Amino acid sequence: MKAIYHAADSRGDANHGWLKSRHTFSFANYHNPERMGFGALRVINDDFVIGGQGFGNHSHRNMEIISIPLSGKLAHGDSIGNEGVIETGEIQVMSAGTGITHSEMNGDNAEAVRFLQIWVIPNEIDVAPRYQQVHMGDIMRPNEFSQVLSPNTDDAGVWIHQDAWFSMGDFDEGMSPTYELNNPNNGVYLFVISGEVVVNNNILSVRDGLGIWDIKNFSMKVEESAKILVMEVPLSL
Repeated sequence: MKAIYHAADSRGDANHGWLKSRHTFSFANYHNPERMGFGALRVINDDFVIGGQGFGNHSHRNMEIISIPLSGKLAHGDSIGNEGVIETGEIQVMSAGTGITHSEMNGDNAEAVRFLQIWVIPNEIDVAPRYQQVHMGDIMRPNEFSQVLSPNTDDAGVWIHQDAWFSMGDFDEGMSPTYELNNPNNGVYLFVISGEVVVNNNILSVRDGLGIWDIKNFSMKVEESAKILVMEVPLSL
């Protein structure tokens, strides 16, 4: 197993008043040549937006953009006719393809929204823009890695244009789950949403990240009840 550890406090930091964001990889004004992504995984932004504020209309091309609210509500509108609210417990994906304009606003005027926005480089360019939103409650199983994203349209969760799989897990203290890679040529990036776990002698706490590769599976010991996001992606593009 090969691994790279990213401590939560080593991330890029942006504070715009209405928006507080931490960047695992280089993004906007944060540039670190050693933090340009992990294979096809290009962006992990941990965003906090106060009530009534958000990102106005802006455009994307040729990127798979995944949003996962952690608390609060995220209002979405786009140029292909989608408009609605993404709530905690849901996952949303937008394939930007040939180009899409969208907005992401706090869906509540009072309560803040906290969400992860993740960008994955696609394996096809200039596809037709698309949007998908799924509630994860029906597919999440306690103390297991539950798939919430894949390359397959008929799989559980959402799908994207890439040989990638995301899984979420809520684990009780003392559990020792194992994750089996769907493609052993891929790498895996773990992101700790809450709690504390140990992987390959690495102690991972809240918002820490760990990229691992050259493995077929890995096991994790849960030191403190934890919510974990596992992102399995190709290492070469």
